[in-house]
Amino acid sequence: MKQARDIEGMKALGTRLREVRKLKGFSQEKLAFSADLELSQISRIERGIINTSVSQIFQISKALQIHPKELFDFDFDISQQF
Repeated sequence: MKQARDIEGMKALGTRLREVRKLKGFSQEKLAFSADLELSQISRIERGIINTSVSQIFQISKALQIHPKELFDFDFDISQQF
């Protein structure tokens, strides 16, 4: 079975991450360091070009001191998905 990628969802998550990161006063560099991730990983997530793992979402949310669900607080049209 071919692995599906949802570009719209990845971009929405990336946009939301950028919003939250900036609200918390983090640079990409500070977030990468705090979450123990590569700077390029944070950048790719924010640009919506990679399908990040749940584990990395948890690392990011811990670094930002937020609940992971806050990163998914965005509008998303699921009607086109089914």
